[in-house]
Amino acid sequence: MKMVMAVIPRDEAEDVLHALINAGHTATFTESRGGMLRQAQKTLFIAVRARDLPKILDIICSSCRSPAHVESAEPGRDSLSPHSKSVKTALGGAVVFVWDLERFETY
Repeated sequence: MKMVMAVIPRDEAEDVLHALINAGHTATFTESRGGMLRQAQKTLFIAVRARDLPKILDIICSSCRSPAHVESAEPGRDSLSPHSKSVKTALGGAVVFVWDLERFETY
């Protein structure tokens, strides 16, 4: 068994959950907030057989939109200043962690 923890932007998480359910899988989720811009996220926990892991990862990947890029001026500087810098930051998409699940029980 494997445990998949996927951190997904809140606006994309519903699509991932629906796709997982339609494929016959389940997930537990919690609201979370984090990252550089403190964006709202949902963290999904999915227990899955090792042979189904590629399917789960494919569902997550195909259900999340491509990361967008945001440009912002350097803090404390006017964005029209010739000395300002633009920084590109990736937003969106999922961050996925997978680990072996030694024991799985329901009570």
